[in-house]
Formats: sequence, structure tokens, C-alpha cells
Amino acid sequence: MPHTLLLAEDDRAIRHALERALTLEGYAVTAVADGDQALAAVRRDPPDVLVLDVMMPGTDGLQVCRALRAEGDRTPVLMLTALVETADRIAGLDAGADDYVVKPFDVEEVFARLRALLRRTGPPDDVPGEPRRASDGRIVAADLRLDPQARRVWRGSREIELTRTEFDLLELLARHAGTVLDHTTLYDRIWGYDFGPGSKNLAVYVGYLRRKLDEPGAPSPIHTVRGVGYVLREG
Repeated sequence: MPHTLLLAEDDRAIRHALERALTLEGYAVTAVADGDQALAAVRRDPPDVLVLDVMMPGTDGLQVCRALRAEGDRTPVLMLTALVETADRIAGLDAGADDYVVKPFDVEEVFARLRALLRRTGPPDDVPGEPRRASDGRIVAADLRLDPQARRVWRGSREIELTRTEFDLLELLARHAGTVLDHTTLYDRIWGYDFGPGSKNLAVYVGYLRRKLDEPGAPSPIHTVRGVGYVLREG
């Protein structure tokens, strides 16, 4: 069965071209022209992934994403944006988006990012320092408990709500707790490719995770190894 995809783009030419390209790539595409239509379509028949233009008349892509996340919808969202400032991209991540592509874009980049969003990170080979598994399949690392099947995470008794990409990143770090994962490995396993040396995408997501995990007297267990990458460990 092909993956179902909802595309919301108000520019007719871009919408038709992208719908055609995505269909040829093998997706079952539903294309709409604005945010209100997108919300109605998602609520009527939830897709596997959404592609949302940020700047649409009426209800824009950020508002669509916020509304879905507020309803508990965790469908992965790829944003299309003509805004190139870092603050604009962070606004998209704040709204609950999982990734973004800046216009004008190469359609192959869109394909790659969609593949990464839809790919489930498989269990890695055993490595030194790998965290223990609870009898119910949960991962226990530092003072975190992760349930990969339900995609839930707790720190102590507090459950922490994460976006799909945030959970994927934390799960990867937790599965390799105590082992430093370099930037290239993290980009490859989470996004499917490396954004390049100038990208701040990984740092932005680590920052979001740290803020969500931080507690008074108990800072985030995600540590930076300068010039290398990140590691999850206590202390």
C-alpha cells in the first residue's frame, strides 16, 4: 500500500507540479489549496504524512500544525517555506513541525525528507554501554523511560510530550546511552542525510529536547561533546 500524503499549497502551479511529482514517486496524494481544507481533510481521513505551505491565506500552515498538535495528532509534518531566517524556521518547529524545506526547493530534497520522516529507526546492533530494556520492551537510560511502541517518554513520574522527530532523536540517543554519536550519524539516522557543516537543524532539536527534559536540580541528560556530537548519560 502506498503512503498517503496530504499536500496543502495555495500556489496552483507549485501544488500541481508537486502533486504530480509525489504521485509519480508512489504516494497517494490529496492536494488542497488552503489551511481550512487541510484541517478538514486530515480530520476526515488522516494521512501518513503532511506537506504544508507556511504562508497560505486564511489559516496558514503554522496554524494548521498547531491545531493538529493541540488535538493530539502526531502525524509527521514537512513545512514548505519561502522564509529563510532562522527565527522563521524555529517558529515552524515550535508549532510542531518535524522538518522544513525552503523554497525554491529541489523535489529530490522533498522526497528525501519525506522518506526520513516516514522511516522508523530500527533497533541498532548491540554496542557497549547500551541501556537496559525493561521486561515490557521499554528503554531505561539515565533517569528516562521510553516506550518506543507507544512513543511515550517519562522522566521520573513526569511524562514529556515530544514531536515525532524529537522522540526519534531521544530514542536513538537512549538506545546508545553512554556512547557519543557524531553529527553525521545523527543526521543520517534521523533525517536520512547530512544537512552540511553550516546546518543548525540538529542543534535546534537538541535544544528543544533539553528544555523539555530539564527539571530544577536535574538538568537534561543530553551532553554536548564539542566538535563531535552528543551523548545521553547521567551527570
